[in-house]
Amino acid sequence: MAETVVSMARSMLKGAISKAAAAAELSLVMGVQKDIWFIKDELKTMQAFLAAAEATKHRDMLLKVWAEQVRDLSYNIEDCMDEFMVHVRSQSLTKRLLNLKDRRRLAVQIRNLKSRVEEVSNRNTRYNLINTEYSKTIDEVDSYSEDVRNHSSSNIDEGELVGFAKPKEELIQVVDVNTKDGPAKVICVVGMGGLGKTTLARKTYESKQDIVNNFSCCAWITVSQSFFKIDMLKDMIRQLVGVESLKNCLTELEGKVMQVKDLAEYLREQLKDERYFIVLDDLWTLDTWRWIQDIVFPSSNKKGSRIVVTTRDVGLAKECTPESLIYHLKPLDSVDATNLLLKKSRKLHEDLEKDDKFKNIVERLVKKCGRVPLAVLTIGGILATKNIVEWEDVYSQLPSELESNQSLEALRRMVTLSYNHLPSHLKSCFLYLSIFPEDWEIQMRRVVERWIAEGFVRAKTGVNIEDVGKAYFSELINRSLIQSSRVSIDGVVKSCRVHDIVRDVMVSICRDENFVYMAGDNVTSVTEETFRHIACHGSKCQNVDMDLSHIRSLTAFGDRPLVQSLPIFSPDLRMLRALDLENARFQVIQKDISNIGLLRHLKYVNLSGLLGTSYIYKLPRSIGKLQGLRTLNIRYSYITALPTEICKLKSLHSLRCTRISYYDFFDLHYHPKRCLARTFSLPMLFTPLVNPTVGAKTVAELHMAWSSCWSRSEGVSLPRGIGNVKELQILKVVDINRSGRKTIKELGGLLKLKKLCVEAEGATKQKCKALGDAIQNLSALQSLEVRGGTLEWLHVVSSPPPMLRTLKLYGYLGEIPVWFGNLMHLVKLHLQDSELKEEGKPMEILGAMPNLKILSLGWLSYYVEILVFKTGAFPNLNKLDICGGNRLGDCLRGVTFKDGASPLMEMVQISSTRLKSGITGINKLPRLKEISLGYDGRVAKLAMLQGEVDAHRNSPVLRLRQAWSQHDLGYVVQRSNDAQVESSSAAAAEAAGECSSQVVVMPPMIHSQDCPPYTYNSC
Repeated sequence: MAETVVSMARSMLKGAISKAAAAAELSLVMGVQKDIWFIKDELKTMQAFLAAAEATKHRDMLLKVWAEQVRDLSYNIEDCMDEFMVHVRSQSLTKRLLNLKDRRRLAVQIRNLKSRVEEVSNRNTRYNLINTEYSKTIDEVDSYSEDVRNHSSSNIDEGELVGFAKPKEELIQVVDVNTKDGPAKVICVVGMGGLGKTTLARKTYESKQDIVNNFSCCAWITVSQSFFKIDMLKDMIRQLVGVESLKNCLTELEGKVMQVKDLAEYLREQLKDERYFIVLDDLWTLDTWRWIQDIVFPSSNKKGSRIVVTTRDVGLAKECTPESLIYHLKPLDSVDATNLLLKKSRKLHEDLEKDDKFKNIVERLVKKCGRVPLAVLTIGGILATKNIVEWEDVYSQLPSELESNQSLEALRRMVTLSYNHLPSHLKSCFLYLSIFPEDWEIQMRRVVERWIAEGFVRAKTGVNIEDVGKAYFSELINRSLIQSSRVSIDGVVKSCRVHDIVRDVMVSICRDENFVYMAGDNVTSVTEETFRHIACHGSKCQNVDMDLSHIRSLTAFGDRPLVQSLPIFSPDLRMLRALDLENARFQVIQKDISNIGLLRHLKYVNLSGLLGTSYIYKLPRSIGKLQGLRTLNIRYSYITALPTEICKLKSLHSLRCTRISYYDFFDLHYHPKRCLARTFSLPMLFTPLVNPTVGAKTVAELHMAWSSCWSRSEGVSLPRGIGNVKELQILKVVDINRSGRKTIKELGGLLKLKKLCVEAEGATKQKCKALGDAIQNLSALQSLEVRGGTLEWLHVVSSPPPMLRTLKLYGYLGEIPVWFGNLMHLVKLHLQDSELKEEGKPMEILGAMPNLKILSLGWLSYYVEILVFKTGAFPNLNKLDICGGNRLGDCLRGVTFKDGASPLMEMVQISSTRLKSGITGINKLPRLKEISLGYDGRVAKLAMLQGEVDAHRNSPVLRLRQAWSQHDLGYVVQRSNDAQVESSSAAAAEAAGECSSQVVVMPPMIHSQDCPPYTYNSC
């Protein structure tokens, strides 16, 4: 009885303590909640103020300083709110009670922030800062913009002397002055700042023979970022109708209020029956264009008038006119850019041939300028005052000189004018690109995922946030701030580059705003600064010394080994959102990631061992604490299985987990004795005399071998519960053989999955059937890649994903599955080891696909001697890629195109294949641009093929990997100078008289770009 009473008393006491603690917790949370609401509202106000201050803070030092303080405070508020979400909102009451210490610290931090907000507000009252900003008049903004415009234009006028003759002819051809009827045409000249759009338009406008003699009236109107409507209308009337008419019109309108409307009506009436030519120089916004179009130009005019618009914005140009009337102004070619630099710097071209060092620095300077005329002219003007020995210093100091050298002001403003015109949500996205090294090819997918992780992308109702991020990327390209470098067959930009000068200005702005710290800025300590993003380039990262508690992203690059001075997974980086080590040169070992769960705010993790430096063989269980994680990239690691905790990541959108599939030390299949010897010598690997990298790699490989039973699969096994990760959109690569059947069934529940890559080598029939059933449920799937010895189980699939656009199959099919006929949206198809037979009529089935643009046939894909493209087949095919014919039983001897087959074909690529019957019928391909014979690509009767290429109306190019003399030329007698033709240079081959102007001999083979034997990579 006594024991029962004691037990009841204890229970009552525990309950009382729990209630008291809960009450205390509730009181604390409620107090914090009120402060959170306060600073959250303040944050919105701060962000609105910073957006408004962007336009004028560069001309007001007081406002600039105050804006910096507000910005830093807003960053701190964001950090605090993020911590509040992690430590309070996202936890149960029990967990919050167990961690009162952290939340009390958070409460104190919030109240301190509230006090700082009040201090900043009082500071504004003392110095009247906001009023100072708004005292800036529109006239001052206009004068600033016009000053930039005039400065740039006056600098680039010299560019007409070099490289502008051909663009002028091309633009006049687009203008089409000889067509003197029909409605007014709008022609847009598009390009980045400094390319010479104004110069080109001016020279076209001043052309007497083409413009003055063909139009009754002309006008040149500079629009710029800000303008007065009434002044523009007066200027147009003066130029188009005459000064006297303007005076008469103004006299009639004297005293009227609606002068803009009346002037526009007068101008429209005067232009109604005139053939006019108008240049609208430097158009920035769609609203401006719509106003000019609606209120100025008479729709009834059918005299064949022309309007030329210059703009930096491709998207704006597309709104103004059809794409066929957009003239994309390109940079100067290398020869013209070099000549312009030498001319401006007062140096002779002959000096290049005499001095290799001089030639080298000139080439680097031209590349630095990106062959942009304004950049070449500006830097050339500086070089004119320097000795040649000083040119190297000018090149190395150019990034810092852009900040202070008045001679480079026009060059800096070329970028800042476009930057200042960006909407506020794009400014952070643009500056963020400065993280990547100079001339780096930046993948669109990689940077968009990082933007989202950083919170730069604003979600829109009913629109996928990834699509919003891609739209941001496209907008920066359209505004000519970044340059597309790789475009898909669908016209989607996959990667970009940043012009060197643009990047230098970006780095300067980032340093000025404490946005990105570039390790290697010759700064030994930045302790007093609060940067939000760190980019480590090479071994220079060793100088970083700052407070890491506010860092939101950490990125490592470099060709040299990086001195690992930063504690990559340290709790000091508690606010880290993005960790990107894909291009790091230092090794990341298992011990390094053991504390990854402490970095609770991580949303983007890229530990890809692309450079062979990732020796991770197991994800720690603490990975499950990263509830906000959206992207996890652990490609090229030694991980063979994912832990169960991965299923707790409800926010995960992208999971890339390709593992290394080969063994350097423990190859049990091919070198069992060496494997056994290596196992016995394991203790020796951890002595001080052995390279620690070798030890880390050995341990990782041994763990991989043991845990996967020496599997050579590139996939990893998934745990039960993967179906709970409902937001998953990208999943690759899954090892079906080592994953459970119930786990495979769960894949069918990932209804948002867009990309799936699986490896089914060795999987049982039951697992393959489960995979087939799962694939049928993935209605959003757009890309599917399946690897396996046999893929016959795919024949039982009845309804493939309806939106499938990319399909890659590596394994035995025997026949084309029936459901291939339902792939109406398929754009890319790659087959390898399929062993298709002619009896199944695969070409008829594939040829009926209405949207297929790329067809890639790898080793053992199709057993046929002559690959025939029949009339009407492949209506949208753009590229044919044949790799590996005549290998391991393949019998392909030739390719034939019939009349009306593949009318949109542009490229035929042959590698590791010897077509003994050659390629016939290329004259039936009206859009053909290129035939490429890659590594070990041979075509019989090459001279006959060359004859067809020469006669083709589209002037395609014939590219050869091997020298001309190494091919079977057929009936043409070889010439006597074969030795010269074997040069790897196209110019040398041409000089030898061996090949025509349409033959390009490709440079020596680069293994990474060719088709390696026995791999799953697309050729």
